[in-house]
Amino acid sequence: MAMTDPVSDMLTRIRNATTVRHDRTDVPASKMKLELAKILKQEGYIRTFKVLEEGPQGVIRVYLKYADDGEPVIHGVRRISRPGRRVYRAVGDLPKVRNGLGVAVISTNRGVITDEQARGLRVGGEVLCEIW
Repeated sequence: MAMTDPVSDMLTRIRNATTVRHDRTDVPASKMKLELAKILKQEGYIRTFKVLEEGPQGVIRVYLKYADDGEPVIHGVRRISRPGRRVYRAVGDLPKVRNGLGVAVISTNRGVITDEQARGLRVGGEVLCEIW
């Protein structure tokens, strides 16, 4: 079966890896997933990531982050816009995730950014996912 939603696949891999307390997880690389990884790092949800030249498209190796007590930093991830149902929001309708404790990732004409950055730039876009 062909991969129809690579972003969802990435989020699921990260969710599964944190559930079983893995140190890292590998995701097939793509521009969109690279942008998502940058935001996860910038917002402090992962330690870091590396792009490896492996296989036909390369691999993004995501290093997961845990609190001192071993709790995963990522408590939840939810895919919002899916290939079967795209979700677009104007700047005034951008979601607030967990009253500002989480982050919504928005794909805009200015690139893939957080809901906060989108409000700052006064742009809307496709709501890819929410992380908290």
